[in-house]
Amino acid sequence: MTATPPGADARTTNPTTEPWTLSATEALAAFRSKDLSPIDYLTSFIGRITVEDERINAVTEVVEEAVTSAREAEDFYANATSDDLAEAAVSRPLLGLPVIAKEKHALAGRGITQGLLHERDTVADHDAAIIARIRAAGGFVHARATSPEFSCATITHSPMWGVTRNPWNLDLSPGGSSGGSGAALAAGFAPLATASDIAGSTRLPAAFTGTVGYKAPYGRIPGAQPLAADWYRGDGPMARTVADAALLARVMVGVDPSDHTTIASPGFLDDFAPAEAADRLRGRRVALCVRLGDFPVGKDIEANTRAVASALESAGADVEEIELPWTYERIFETAFTHFGNLLAPAMRQATRGHEHTLAEYMVRFMDDAEAVAARRSFYDGLAMEAQIQAELAAAMDGFDVLVAPTSAVAGLEADASYLDGIWVGADGVGRESGGVGRAGGGVGQADGTGSAGAGGGADGVRLDHYWQAHMTMPFNICNRVPIVNVPSGMADCGIPTGLQIVAHPYDDVRAFDVAAAIEQLRPWTGLAPTVQLGSSDR
Repeated sequence: MTATPPGADARTTNPTTEPWTLSATEALAAFRSKDLSPIDYLTSFIGRITVEDERINAVTEVVEEAVTSAREAEDFYANATSDDLAEAAVSRPLLGLPVIAKEKHALAGRGITQGLLHERDTVADHDAAIIARIRAAGGFVHARATSPEFSCATITHSPMWGVTRNPWNLDLSPGGSSGGSGAALAAGFAPLATASDIAGSTRLPAAFTGTVGYKAPYGRIPGAQPLAADWYRGDGPMARTVADAALLARVMVGVDPSDHTTIASPGFLDDFAPAEAADRLRGRRVALCVRLGDFPVGKDIEANTRAVASALESAGADVEEIELPWTYERIFETAFTHFGNLLAPAMRQATRGHEHTLAEYMVRFMDDAEAVAARRSFYDGLAMEAQIQAELAAAMDGFDVLVAPTSAVAGLEADASYLDGIWVGADGVGRESGGVGRAGGGVGQADGTGSAGAGGGADGVRLDHYWQAHMTMPFNICNRVPIVNVPSGMADCGIPTGLQIVAHPYDDVRAFDVAAAIEQLRPWTGLAPTVQLGSSDR
């Protein structure tokens, strides 16, 4: 990836620095030193959205009342004493920071559609729990981000909002389902974003956009009922830096009366000190698992993953490559047993009578999940999950963290629905499809060219379902483990690749610590080049 920008001190005092390039923690420091106004910071993001979102399409709406919140923060910082600032750092740690919210996270008085056309007139009567916590911490929502229908896809397009594109390469998707959040962060529309993750919906967009995504252990962060009871799911933060993701995570965690599954998290990440993370690597035991069994990982992704592992080893970590007895078919069967018995019925109920308005990928998701559930009972799913959880625990025994790619495929076509599976190149040289890129470079092709069915050959492998090309679902099955996605490098198709840092159940500090160390050892900008255009924009 490109080299990191200059340090925080230089950036916040350089008059030529565009405010939207500053991270959240850099902006907070500039607010407190009076080198930056919260109004100017907000205005810079609104300007970016106005200029750039026509080609990216990550924003569903701008929230006008954000200006009032920014002005109140500006007044506070203009008149604050040192004691006031110290108190605000504890009680209102996001004071003056704009946050882009995934549209599924309700804002009172504003639409809540989840991308469904038949819900376009539905208005939320209360804030989602994490939105209320952001507001209480002094932050505010200045824009809302796109997602696929019902957050059920790893691409982000819908009849409601159209196609959201990756700012690194407009032909490709930012991933899903929190694709709008990832694209907005990479395009410089916000320093922080909300996301959700039931099968990779935070980590995949983070991987594809070169940002940071945190999947919290189940119960850490409150969600909306009744699906808050689904132990695969979890809301969480996305950001451009590990420190910023931790900043927003601290605000989100903890018991909430609206969600009976939430757990107490006193002192959450109090021991996380990102500045010294690389120094703490010496003696850390890191398990490297490139394929998580037999996932067909692209050569560029493998190379980037191994480069990160080498950097960790050079910094003093003890890195050991391990194997897991998983197959992508078994992971898919397990997860879709769960979805078929739990999520698909909720989706059917929410869309009954409106099937003709739905995106093809949503109909296909329900059909596929129900087909698996027809042959696997709810109890069968629990037994399969228990085996996978035990296998992960055994593999991680004696290690501090496990690191693995976030996706076996480095990119997805922005407007594809992958109804007929996905072709993943295995030899580094693939065939072109619609000008998108080389399958051998890890780009999934929607047409399944080159294979009559599941299986592989000298030039790659065709998977029956495109979700089998992602390596996130195992850790929703094992959903008490915390995971931080960080960028690992650049793919041949011109977008970033991601790495998952998986820690033991509820050991969030360790996951963030190793993520911060990787960020120091292999720095990146978190921002896509603003002049980079895909062929769809030419």
